[in-house]
Amino acid sequence: MKIATWNVNSLKVRQQHVIDWLATSGVDVLCLQELKLTDDKFPVAELAAVGYKSWFAGQKTYNGVGILVRDSLSVDETTIVRNIPAFEDPQQRVIAATVEGVRIISAYFPNGQAPGTEKFAYKMRWLEALRDWIEGEMKTYPQLALLGDYNIAPEDRDVHDPKAWEGQNLVSPEERAHFVQLVELGLTDTFRKFEQPEKLYTWWDYRMLGFRRNAGMRIDHILVTAELAARCTACEVDKVPRKWEQPSDHAPVIATLS
Repeated sequence: MKIATWNVNSLKVRQQHVIDWLATSGVDVLCLQELKLTDDKFPVAELAAVGYKSWFAGQKTYNGVGILVRDSLSVDETTIVRNIPAFEDPQQRVIAATVEGVRIISAYFPNGQAPGTEKFAYKMRWLEALRDWIEGEMKTYPQLALLGDYNIAPEDRDVHDPKAWEGQNLVSPEERAHFVQLVELGLTDTFRKFEQPEKLYTWWDYRMLGFRRNAGMRIDHILVTAELAARCTACEVDKVPRKWEQPSDHAPVIATLS
């Protein structure tokens, strides 16, 4: 089974990109972030036409997450969860489904704006609630994968210019500590499970030729429980869609499970 995460930065704009990529990537489960559309605008029929079922939690203009699953795979629809239970939040940032016994969670972590701001404080509260919920989910689902745009670069090697980013959100000690806390629950960063090329990132700013200069960051991740880590045979970043016309500023990340 191939599982993937991709912040598409507007599904309305990038709908054909997603359809084209599904046709060539061989992905079985795709977690999407930043749909930026309401549920009634989600392209259910178009995705069904290319062989994928959809579950989603949309929101006008901002946020929004979804899970696409190949038709041949079974999904326990009684286990669908939207947003973090017990954390009241109007922002649509989480959706979870159980696919072939694997708990799949698509999450769009808050950006945080900057340390010291209310948006950063919200991010800290959200991360605490997520951790507590994931801890409980892992007890129910020993096979669990948390996929998404984490808006956290875990280490300096995940940042093109650590000095330039020092003191900013995405790389702050507080955010990195939360990433570590998720790992300490018993999750494995699938990307770091394998030898990877240096300076391989998942996001590049549209401005100042960020992609051409490879001025990027690794902020999109797939963390999995020990049972899935044992089944994980590869993890890669597909930079090809970032080269397409009107691309998302993120590239897909794919993990292969035997």
